[in-house]
Amino acid sequence: VQLQASGGGLVQAGGSLRLSCAASGTFFTVNDMGWYRQAPGKQRELVAAITSGGSTNYADSVKGRFTISRDNAKNTVYLQMPGLKPEDTAVYYCNAVLGGYYGGAYDYWGQGTLVTVSS
Repeated sequence: VQLQASGGGLVQAGGSLRLSCAASGTFFTVNDMGWYRQAPGKQRELVAAITSGGSTNYADSVKGRFTISRDNAKNTVYLQMPGLKPEDTAVYYCNAVLGGYYGGAYDYWGQGTLVTVSS
């Protein structure tokens, strides 16, 4: 199983980026998916999460700015990030909880994609 994230980069404050993360490999279901970020010297924190049914949850710092969505047919989660601020600078990691064919739920992480917002 692999989570492949893409879409990070360097952008000026006020700009936009869209992150994508696709799950591939052998699994039965894709349950919750989400994005976390880790800024230098800080702990990894939840940015946004979405259930298989489409319910969403956001960190207070991005609520009303970022939008998480998913395409279940493509096993892909997206994070639309308009109005970026320098404090959004971090490595962004995607996360997915995948169900196995014989039961169980397994937590997977993508490789991280760097988002840098210049002032």
